[in-house]
Amino acid sequence: MSSNFPADCVEEIDAQKVFGYALFKDDKRTKVSYPLEKYGSQVAGRSFHNGRFVQRLREKAASLPSVRMEEGTVTSLLEEDGIVKGVVYKSKSGEELKDTAPLTIVCDGCFSNLRRSLCSPKVEVPSSFVGLVLENCELPFSNHGHVILADPSPILFYPISSTEIRSLVDVPGQKVPSIANGEMANYLKTVVAPQIPTELHDAFIQAVEKGNVRTMPNRSMPAAPHPTPGALLMGDAFNMRHPLTGGGMTVLLSDITLLHNLLKHVKDLHDAPSLCKYLESFYTLRKPVASTINTLAGALYKVFSSSPDQARNEMRQACFDYLSLGGTCSTGPIALLSGLNPRPLSLIAHFFAVAIFGVGRLLLPFPSPKRMWIGARLITSACAIIFPIIKAEGVRQMFFPATVPAYYRAPPAH
Repeated sequence: MSSNFPADCVEEIDAQKVFGYALFKDDKRTKVSYPLEKYGSQVAGRSFHNGRFVQRLREKAASLPSVRMEEGTVTSLLEEDGIVKGVVYKSKSGEELKDTAPLTIVCDGCFSNLRRSLCSPKVEVPSSFVGLVLENCELPFSNHGHVILADPSPILFYPISSTEIRSLVDVPGQKVPSIANGEMANYLKTVVAPQIPTELHDAFIQAVEKGNVRTMPNRSMPAAPHPTPGALLMGDAFNMRHPLTGGGMTVLLSDITLLHNLLKHVKDLHDAPSLCKYLESFYTLRKPVASTINTLAGALYKVFSSSPDQARNEMRQACFDYLSLGGTCSTGPIALLSGLNPRPLSLIAHFFAVAIFGVGRLLLPFPSPKRMWIGARLITSACAIIFPIIKAEGVRQMFFPATVPAYYRAPPAH
Protein backbone atom coordinates (compact mmCIF):
# COMPACT_ATOMS: atom_id res chain seq x y z
CA MET A 1 0.00 0.00 0.00
CA SER A 2 1.42 3.41 -0.93
CA SER A 3 2.94 5.45 1.88
CA ASN A 4 0.64 8.38 1.17
CA PHE A 5 -2.52 6.28 1.56
CA PRO A 6 -5.16 7.54 2.33
CA ALA A 7 -3.85 11.08 1.67
CA ASP A 8 -4.17 10.63 -2.10
CA CYS A 9 -7.85 9.69 -1.60
CA VAL A 10 -8.65 13.35 -0.81
CA GLU A 11 -7.37 14.34 -4.26
CA GLU A 12 -9.89 14.86 -7.09
CA ILE A 13 -12.90 15.20 -4.76
CA ASP A 14 -12.60 18.99 -4.28
CA ALA A 15 -11.61 18.47 -0.63
CA GLN A 16 -10.76 21.67 1.24
CA LYS A 17 -7.74 22.23 3.46
CA VAL A 18 -8.55 23.16 7.06
CA PHE A 19 -6.00 24.93 9.27
CA GLY A 20 -7.97 25.28 12.51
CA TYR A 21 -11.18 26.55 14.05
CA ALA A 22 -12.93 29.88 14.43
CA LEU A 23 -15.06 30.33 17.55
CA PHE A 24 -17.97 32.77 17.87
CA LYS A 25 -19.75 33.80 21.07
CA ASP A 26 -22.15 36.73 21.34
CA ASP A 27 -20.38 39.49 19.35
CA LYS A 28 -16.87 38.12 19.83
CA ARG A 29 -14.88 35.89 17.51
CA THR A 30 -11.49 34.23 17.79
CA LYS A 31 -9.37 31.93 15.62
CA VAL A 32 -7.37 28.93 16.85
CA SER A 33 -4.99 27.25 14.42
CA TYR A 34 -3.44 23.80 14.29
CA PRO A 35 0.24 23.92 15.41
CA LEU A 36 1.63 22.82 12.03
CA GLU A 37 5.03 24.58 12.15
CA LYS A 38 6.91 21.27 12.55
CA TYR A 39 5.18 19.70 9.54
CA GLY A 40 5.43 20.08 5.76
CA SER A 41 3.17 22.43 3.80
CA GLN A 42 0.97 19.50 2.69
CA VAL A 43 -0.07 18.70 6.29
CA ALA A 44 -3.48 20.13 7.13
CA GLY A 45 -6.97 18.97 8.03
CA ARG A 46 -9.35 18.09 5.20
CA SER A 47 -13.10 18.57 4.89
CA PHE A 48 -15.08 17.01 2.06
CA HIS A 49 -18.22 15.22 0.91
CA ASN A 50 -18.00 12.02 2.96
CA GLY A 51 -19.49 9.85 0.20
CA ARG A 52 -16.86 11.01 -2.32
CA PHE A 53 -14.03 10.16 0.08
CA VAL A 54 -15.46 6.71 0.89
CA GLN A 55 -15.82 5.99 -2.84
CA ARG A 56 -12.18 6.95 -3.41
CA LEU A 57 -11.11 4.64 -0.57
CA ARG A 58 -13.05 1.79 -2.19
CA GLU A 59 -11.51 2.46 -5.60
CA LYS A 60 -8.04 2.61 -4.06
CA ALA A 61 -8.54 -0.69 -2.20
CA ALA A 62 -10.00 -2.38 -5.30
CA SER A 63 -6.97 -1.32 -7.37
CA LEU A 64 -4.60 -3.38 -5.18
CA PRO A 65 -3.72 -6.79 -6.69
CA SER A 66 -4.24 -8.59 -3.36
CA VAL A 67 -7.82 -7.30 -2.92
CA ARG A 68 -11.00 -8.93 -4.23
CA MET A 69 -14.15 -6.84 -3.79
CA GLU A 70 -17.58 -8.35 -3.29
CA GLU A 71 -20.62 -6.10 -2.90
CA GLY A 72 -23.51 -7.20 -0.74
CA THR A 73 -25.35 -6.70 2.54
CA VAL A 74 -23.94 -8.69 5.45
CA THR A 75 -26.75 -10.21 7.51
CA SER A 76 -24.80 -12.16 10.16
CA LEU A 77 -21.43 -13.51 11.25
CA LEU A 78 -20.54 -17.16 10.73
CA GLU A 79 -19.56 -18.63 14.11
CA GLU A 80 -18.26 -22.05 15.02
CA ASP A 81 -17.22 -23.03 18.58
CA GLY A 82 -17.01 -19.38 19.61
CA ILE A 83 -14.73 -18.49 16.67
CA VAL A 84 -15.91 -16.14 13.90
CA LYS A 85 -15.22 -17.87 10.57
CA GLY A 86 -16.68 -15.30 8.13
CA VAL A 87 -19.97 -13.72 7.09
CA VAL A 88 -23.37 -14.47 5.60
CA TYR A 89 -24.42 -11.82 3.08
CA LYS A 90 -26.97 -11.08 0.40
CA SER A 91 -25.70 -10.21 -3.06
CA LYS A 92 -27.22 -7.42 -5.18
CA SER A 93 -29.49 -10.01 -6.82
CA GLY A 94 -30.80 -11.08 -3.38
CA GLU A 95 -28.97 -14.41 -3.31
CA GLU A 96 -27.73 -15.48 0.15
CA LEU A 97 -24.03 -16.31 0.12
CA LYS A 98 -21.28 -17.18 2.63
CA ASP A 99 -17.68 -16.08 2.70
CA THR A 100 -15.01 -17.34 5.09
CA ALA A 101 -11.81 -15.70 6.30
CA PRO A 102 -9.29 -16.21 9.15
CA LEU A 103 -9.95 -12.64 10.35
CA THR A 104 -13.21 -10.70 9.83
CA ILE A 105 -13.04 -6.94 10.44
CA VAL A 106 -16.51 -5.66 11.32
CA CYS A 107 -17.01 -2.00 10.40
CA ASP A 108 -20.69 -1.63 9.54
CA GLY A 109 -21.11 1.86 10.99
CA CYS A 110 -23.21 3.49 13.70
CA PHE A 111 -26.29 1.37 12.90
CA SER A 112 -24.23 -1.85 13.20
CA ASN A 113 -26.33 -5.00 13.52
CA LEU A 114 -23.22 -7.17 14.00
CA ARG A 115 -21.63 -5.50 17.04
CA ARG A 116 -23.81 -7.13 19.72
CA SER A 117 -21.80 -10.37 19.91
CA LEU A 118 -18.46 -8.50 19.82
CA CYS A 119 -18.94 -5.70 22.37
CA SER A 120 -21.26 -4.29 25.05
CA PRO A 121 -22.89 -1.36 23.24
CA LYS A 122 -24.06 1.47 25.49
CA VAL A 123 -25.25 4.02 22.95
CA GLU A 124 -26.27 7.50 24.11
CA VAL A 125 -28.04 10.00 21.86
CA PRO A 126 -27.42 13.43 23.46
CA SER A 127 -28.67 15.42 20.46
CA SER A 128 -29.25 15.50 16.71
CA PHE A 129 -27.59 17.43 13.91
CA VAL A 130 -29.74 19.27 11.38
CA GLY A 131 -27.71 19.48 8.18
CA LEU A 132 -27.86 22.05 5.36
CA VAL A 133 -25.55 22.98 2.48
CA LEU A 134 -24.88 26.69 1.87
CA GLU A 135 -23.83 27.59 -1.66
CA ASN A 136 -21.59 30.29 -3.09
CA CYS A 137 -20.84 32.24 0.06
CA GLU A 138 -17.63 32.97 1.96
CA LEU A 139 -16.82 31.87 5.49
CA PRO A 140 -15.63 34.66 7.83
CA PHE A 141 -12.32 32.76 8.21
CA SER A 142 -11.46 30.80 5.06
CA ASN A 143 -10.14 27.23 5.47
CA HIS A 144 -11.33 26.99 9.08
CA GLY A 145 -14.12 25.11 10.80
CA HIS A 146 -16.54 27.54 12.47
CA VAL A 147 -18.14 26.82 15.85
CA ILE A 148 -20.88 29.20 17.04
CA LEU A 149 -21.56 28.91 20.79
CA ALA A 150 -25.26 29.45 20.31
CA ASP A 151 -28.30 28.94 22.49
CA PRO A 152 -29.20 26.13 23.26
CA SER A 153 -26.16 24.36 21.73
CA PRO A 154 -23.41 24.79 19.09
CA ILE A 155 -23.81 25.44 15.36
CA LEU A 156 -21.05 24.36 12.93
CA PHE A 157 -20.00 25.64 9.51
CA TYR A 158 -17.16 24.20 7.43
CA PRO A 159 -16.30 23.96 3.71
CA ILE A 160 -16.96 20.64 1.93
CA SER A 161 -16.05 21.80 -1.59
CA SER A 162 -14.86 24.98 -3.29
CA THR A 163 -18.47 26.22 -3.60
CA GLU A 164 -20.30 24.54 -0.68
CA ILE A 165 -20.36 25.02 3.08
CA ARG A 166 -21.87 22.42 5.37
CA SER A 167 -23.96 23.76 8.24
CA LEU A 168 -24.77 21.49 11.18
CA VAL A 169 -27.20 22.79 13.79
CA ASP A 170 -27.17 20.86 17.05
CA VAL A 171 -30.62 20.22 18.55
CA PRO A 172 -30.39 18.79 22.10
CA GLY A 173 -32.52 15.84 23.17
CA GLN A 174 -34.14 13.00 21.26
CA LYS A 175 -36.77 15.02 19.42
CA VAL A 176 -36.23 17.43 16.51
CA PRO A 177 -38.77 19.84 15.00
CA SER A 178 -40.81 18.25 12.19
CA ILE A 179 -39.59 18.95 8.65
CA ALA A 180 -42.90 17.89 7.07
CA ASN A 181 -45.16 20.47 8.77
CA GLY A 182 -42.74 23.42 8.45
CA GLU A 183 -41.78 23.44 12.13
CA MET A 184 -38.11 22.86 11.27
CA ALA A 185 -37.91 25.70 8.72
CA ASN A 186 -39.53 28.04 11.25
CA TYR A 187 -37.07 26.94 13.99
CA LEU A 188 -34.05 27.46 11.72
CA LYS A 189 -35.24 30.92 10.59
CA THR A 190 -36.40 32.31 13.93
CA VAL A 191 -34.14 30.63 16.54
CA VAL A 192 -30.95 29.71 14.65
CA ALA A 193 -30.52 32.33 11.89
CA PRO A 194 -30.33 35.36 14.26
CA GLN A 195 -27.39 33.71 16.08
CA ILE A 196 -25.12 33.00 13.09
CA PRO A 197 -22.46 35.39 11.67
CA THR A 198 -23.92 38.08 9.38
CA GLU A 199 -21.64 36.91 6.51
CA LEU A 200 -23.54 33.60 6.39
CA HIS A 201 -27.05 34.76 7.25
CA ASP A 202 -28.52 35.21 3.74
CA ALA A 203 -27.02 31.98 2.38
CA PHE A 204 -28.35 30.12 5.44
CA ILE A 205 -31.91 31.43 4.87
CA GLN A 206 -31.66 30.48 1.17
CA ALA A 207 -30.56 26.95 2.12
CA VAL A 208 -33.53 26.64 4.52
CA GLU A 209 -35.93 27.84 1.82
CA LYS A 210 -34.43 25.44 -0.72
CA GLY A 211 -35.62 22.74 1.67
CA ASN A 212 -32.91 20.09 1.44
CA VAL A 213 -32.71 19.65 5.23
CA ARG A 214 -31.42 16.40 6.73
CA THR A 215 -31.38 15.25 10.35
CA MET A 216 -29.05 12.73 11.99
CA PRO A 217 -28.97 11.56 15.63
CA ASN A 218 -25.60 12.16 17.31
CA ARG A 219 -24.40 9.02 19.03
CA SER A 220 -21.83 8.39 21.71
CA MET A 221 -20.60 4.90 22.58
CA PRO A 222 -17.44 4.02 24.55
CA ALA A 223 -15.36 1.11 23.24
CA ALA A 224 -16.30 -1.98 25.29
CA PRO A 225 -15.02 -4.95 23.26
CA HIS A 226 -15.42 -8.66 24.00
CA PRO A 227 -12.22 -10.06 22.43
CA THR A 228 -13.58 -12.66 20.02
CA PRO A 229 -11.33 -15.07 18.06
CA GLY A 230 -11.59 -14.47 14.31
CA ALA A 231 -13.17 -10.98 14.48
CA LEU A 232 -12.28 -7.39 15.23
CA LEU A 233 -14.50 -4.29 15.48
CA MET A 234 -13.58 -0.95 13.87
CA GLY A 235 -15.07 2.49 13.25
CA ASP A 236 -18.50 3.63 14.48
CA ALA A 237 -19.56 0.00 14.98
CA PHE A 238 -16.95 -0.10 17.76
CA ASN A 239 -16.62 3.38 19.23
CA MET A 240 -18.45 6.71 18.77
CA ARG A 241 -18.17 10.19 20.22
CA HIS A 242 -20.20 13.40 19.77
CA PRO A 243 -19.38 14.61 16.23
CA LEU A 244 -18.95 18.26 17.35
CA THR A 245 -15.16 18.08 16.86
CA GLY A 246 -15.22 15.90 13.72
CA GLY A 247 -12.91 13.41 15.47
CA GLY A 248 -14.46 10.16 14.23
CA MET A 249 -12.42 9.91 11.03
CA THR A 250 -9.22 10.83 12.93
CA VAL A 251 -9.80 7.99 15.43
CA LEU A 252 -10.62 5.50 12.66
CA LEU A 253 -7.57 6.34 10.52
CA SER A 254 -5.37 6.14 13.63
CA ASP A 255 -6.91 2.73 14.47
CA ILE A 256 -6.27 1.48 10.92
CA THR A 257 -2.61 2.55 11.06
CA LEU A 258 -2.18 0.82 14.42
CA LEU A 259 -3.88 -2.39 13.24
CA HIS A 260 -1.75 -2.40 10.07
CA ASN A 261 1.42 -2.13 12.18
CA LEU A 262 0.27 -4.99 14.44
CA LEU A 263 -0.77 -7.33 11.62
CA LYS A 264 2.32 -6.83 9.46
CA HIS A 265 4.33 -8.89 12.00
CA VAL A 266 1.87 -11.82 11.83
CA LYS A 267 2.89 -14.60 9.44
CA ASP A 268 -0.28 -16.70 9.76
CA LEU A 269 -3.79 -15.47 10.61
CA HIS A 270 -5.30 -18.95 10.93
CA ASP A 271 -4.54 -19.54 14.63
CA ALA A 272 -7.59 -17.51 15.74
CA PRO A 273 -7.22 -17.88 19.56
CA SER A 274 -3.51 -16.85 19.53
CA LEU A 275 -4.22 -13.98 17.13
CA CYS A 276 -7.12 -12.80 19.32
CA LYS A 277 -4.88 -12.79 22.40
CA TYR A 278 -2.24 -10.78 20.52
CA LEU A 279 -4.79 -8.29 19.12
CA GLU A 280 -6.05 -7.50 22.62
CA SER A 281 -3.06 -5.14 22.67
CA PHE A 282 -4.85 -3.13 19.94
CA TYR A 283 -7.53 -2.09 22.46
CA THR A 284 -4.88 -0.69 24.83
CA LEU A 285 -2.52 0.81 22.24
CA ARG A 286 -5.33 2.79 20.59
CA LYS A 287 -6.31 4.48 23.87
CA PRO A 288 -4.07 7.59 23.85
CA VAL A 289 -5.47 8.88 20.53
CA ALA A 290 -9.03 7.52 20.83
CA SER A 291 -9.69 8.39 24.46
CA THR A 292 -8.20 11.90 24.14
CA ILE A 293 -10.40 12.74 21.14
CA ASN A 294 -13.48 11.00 22.61
CA THR A 295 -13.18 12.72 25.99
CA LEU A 296 -12.59 16.12 24.44
CA ALA A 297 -15.59 15.74 22.10
CA GLY A 298 -17.94 14.81 24.98
CA ALA A 299 -16.58 17.45 27.35
CA LEU A 300 -16.57 20.28 24.78
CA TYR A 301 -20.14 19.50 23.75
CA LYS A 302 -21.29 19.86 27.37
CA VAL A 303 -19.18 23.00 27.96
CA PHE A 304 -20.23 24.66 24.66
CA SER A 305 -23.97 24.13 25.28
CA SER A 306 -25.84 26.84 27.18
CA SER A 307 -27.35 25.99 30.56
CA PRO A 308 -29.72 27.55 33.11
CA ASP A 309 -26.90 26.96 35.65
CA GLN A 310 -24.79 30.11 36.02
CA ALA A 311 -21.69 28.05 36.94
CA ARG A 312 -21.93 26.12 33.65
CA ASN A 313 -22.30 29.36 31.69
CA GLU A 314 -19.23 30.76 33.47
CA MET A 315 -17.33 27.63 32.36
CA ARG A 316 -18.50 28.20 28.79
CA GLN A 317 -17.30 31.81 28.84
CA ALA A 318 -14.00 30.75 30.47
CA CYS A 319 -13.42 28.18 27.72
CA PHE A 320 -13.96 30.78 24.97
CA ASP A 321 -11.69 33.31 26.73
CA TYR A 322 -9.01 30.68 27.46
CA LEU A 323 -8.83 29.65 23.80
CA SER A 324 -8.72 33.34 22.82
CA LEU A 325 -5.55 33.88 24.90
CA GLY A 326 -3.39 32.35 22.15
CA GLY A 327 -0.07 30.60 22.71
CA THR A 328 -0.24 27.27 24.55
CA CYS A 329 -3.80 28.05 25.70
CA SER A 330 -5.03 27.68 22.11
CA THR A 331 -2.39 25.42 20.48
CA GLY A 332 -2.53 22.90 23.39
CA PRO A 333 -6.26 22.08 23.16
CA ILE A 334 -6.27 22.24 19.33
CA ALA A 335 -3.32 19.80 19.15
CA LEU A 336 -5.32 17.42 21.38
CA LEU A 337 -8.46 17.88 19.28
CA SER A 338 -6.71 17.14 15.98
CA GLY A 339 -4.80 14.08 17.21
CA LEU A 340 -1.44 15.86 16.77
CA ASN A 341 -0.74 15.49 20.52
CA PRO A 342 -2.79 12.56 21.84
CA ARG A 343 -1.90 12.81 25.53
CA PRO A 344 -4.70 12.26 28.07
CA LEU A 345 -2.75 13.99 30.87
CA SER A 346 -2.37 17.11 28.71
CA LEU A 347 -6.15 17.03 28.15
CA ILE A 348 -6.84 16.91 31.92
CA ALA A 349 -4.33 19.74 32.51
CA HIS A 350 -5.99 22.05 29.94
CA PHE A 351 -9.53 21.16 31.04
CA PHE A 352 -8.86 22.08 34.66
CA ALA A 353 -6.78 25.10 33.59
CA VAL A 354 -10.00 26.37 31.93
CA ALA A 355 -11.95 25.74 35.17
CA ILE A 356 -9.32 27.51 37.32
CA PHE A 357 -9.17 30.36 34.79
CA GLY A 358 -12.98 30.64 35.12
CA VAL A 359 -12.76 30.77 38.92
CA GLY A 360 -10.02 33.42 38.68
CA ARG A 361 -12.27 35.57 36.49
CA LEU A 362 -15.02 35.33 39.12
CA LEU A 363 -12.81 36.16 42.11
CA LEU A 364 -10.84 39.06 40.62
CA PRO A 365 -10.58 41.91 41.41
CA PHE A 366 -12.90 41.53 44.47
CA PRO A 367 -14.35 38.18 45.57
CA SER A 368 -17.86 38.17 46.99
CA PRO A 369 -19.62 35.26 48.77
CA LYS A 370 -21.91 34.79 45.74
CA ARG A 371 -19.00 34.71 43.28
CA MET A 372 -17.04 32.31 45.52
CA TRP A 373 -20.08 30.01 45.60
CA ILE A 374 -20.40 30.11 41.78
CA GLY A 375 -16.65 29.41 41.52
CA ALA A 376 -16.96 26.35 43.78
CA ARG A 377 -19.91 25.11 41.70
CA LEU A 378 -17.90 25.71 38.51
CA ILE A 379 -15.17 23.33 39.76
CA THR A 380 -17.71 20.65 40.80
CA SER A 381 -19.51 21.11 37.47
CA ALA A 382 -16.20 20.61 35.60
CA CYS A 383 -15.58 17.39 37.57
CA ALA A 384 -19.13 16.20 36.83
CA ILE A 385 -18.50 16.71 33.09
CA ILE A 386 -15.08 15.10 32.69
CA PHE A 387 -14.89 12.25 35.23
CA PRO A 388 -17.85 10.16 33.94
CA ILE A 389 -16.40 10.34 30.39
CA ILE A 390 -12.96 9.24 31.65
CA LYS A 391 -14.55 6.41 33.67
CA ALA A 392 -16.37 5.18 30.55
CA GLU A 393 -13.13 5.32 28.53
CA GLY A 394 -11.23 3.34 31.18
CA VAL A 395 -8.92 5.07 33.68
CA ARG A 396 -6.23 2.38 33.65
CA GLN A 397 -5.99 2.03 29.86
CA MET A 398 -6.18 5.79 29.38
CA PHE A 399 -3.55 6.90 31.90
CA PHE A 400 -1.56 3.77 32.77
CA PRO A 401 -1.55 1.65 29.58
CA ALA A 402 1.85 0.16 30.45
CA THR A 403 0.23 -1.64 33.42
CA VAL A 404 -2.09 -3.61 31.10
CA PRO A 405 -0.55 -7.03 30.30
CA ALA A 406 -1.82 -7.00 26.67
CA TYR A 407 0.37 -3.93 26.05
CA TYR A 408 3.43 -6.21 25.81
CA ARG A 409 2.06 -9.12 23.80
CA ALA A 410 4.27 -10.38 20.99
CA PRO A 411 2.83 -11.66 17.70
CA PRO A 412 2.01 -15.39 17.49
CA ALA A 413 5.14 -17.36 16.50
CA HIS A 414 4.55 -19.45 13.36
